[in-house]
Amino acid sequence: MKRITLGVLAAAAGMSLLAGCSGSPNSAGAADPATIKIGVNYELSGAVATYGQASVRGIEMAVDEINKAGGVKGKQIELVQYDNKSEPAEATTLATKLMTQDKVLAVIGPATSGGFKATVPVALKNKVPVVSGSATADDVTVDASGVKEYAFRTCFNDSFQGTAMANYAAKTLAAKSVMIIKDSSSDYAKGLAENFKKTFTEAGGTIVGEEAYVAGDTDFNAVLTRVKGQQFDAIYLPGYYQEAGLIIKAARGLGITAPVLGGDGFDSPDLLKLGGAAALNDVYFTNHYSSLDKDPKVVTFMSDFKAKYNEEPNAFHALGYDTAKFVADAIGRASAFSGEAVKDALAQTKDFQAVTGTLSVDANHNPVKAIVVVGLKDGVQATSEKVSS
Repeated sequence: MKRITLGVLAAAAGMSLLAGCSGSPNSAGAADPATIKIGVNYELSGAVATYGQASVRGIEMAVDEINKAGGVKGKQIELVQYDNKSEPAEATTLATKLMTQDKVLAVIGPATSGGFKATVPVALKNKVPVVSGSATADDVTVDASGVKEYAFRTCFNDSFQGTAMANYAAKTLAAKSVMIIKDSSSDYAKGLAENFKKTFTEAGGTIVGEEAYVAGDTDFNAVLTRVKGQQFDAIYLPGYYQEAGLIIKAARGLGITAPVLGGDGFDSPDLLKLGGAAALNDVYFTNHYSSLDKDPKVVTFMSDFKAKYNEEPNAFHALGYDTAKFVADAIGRASAFSGEAVKDALAQTKDFQAVTGTLSVDANHNPVKAIVVVGLKDGVQATSEKVSS
């Protein structure tokens, strides 16, 4: 695998190329390219870097395996990788560069919904598919205007995630009342909260109140003081690990012992660093994968990952790995080396065997697959339960 870094000279030269072909379809469909170029547009620095770094590590492992096994259609995969710095505007710029200058057949990433959605118009304009392993917002692949033809994902969406956790709260935890504390600056968090609330109340539960914070907050005493004065069976905390770890730690410090429920944004080693082991008990979150799974594909992946990187893989490692294999599988089935042909093959995917579960692509370019609810004990995964879609 070759990592490409463009220097100042190449970037300057590329400006005229961008001007000359920004409106034309991707021409990566050469009859016989020397290598198969796949773009990697991820958050390697910035606010959500742990998601991007983990995803890319999984992507690189998958491509190493594919290339060692002979590549795709006898050709090696070449990753063209850039850091979008956790900024949607930068993700858009890099998507354009990957498609018009680097001539990739597909782009994997970004990790977050906002960053990924920023690249979708570029994908349509240049007829190059974009695929995310972790962009969960409902409107990533389809919205009021219809299906986004060149956008795909290998993760479940927020509607499914919020619904699954609401059902888990009501049925498994027997919760009758829930307090919601959400990141009001995040479409991801707001989507989870909306779907959790709808499903939980339809099941007969009560939302006793809703509190909000914004990304970057570090002092949650005012919010949690208001929360402490109310009666509830659980807290639903949709958001990312940066704030979630601090909120859970502060809540436990104030004597709030109710179970805390969240989404896949909890899945980062930094959750434990921020929250501390003592606070991270009775914590449950929806996720794509669990290291406790005894499925042979999961066991093999975990063993190989540990041998390669000397660390335990999390869900973002697995999703990156699966997404790279998913894209490579589609390229192998595509009728030509072109973005449009790869797009068609992605849409036709059925029963793809992934580490995070067997998936088929539905009419809205979402995967039909299972979800996992992970339970923590002292900050470590202790339980996992699969919920089918």
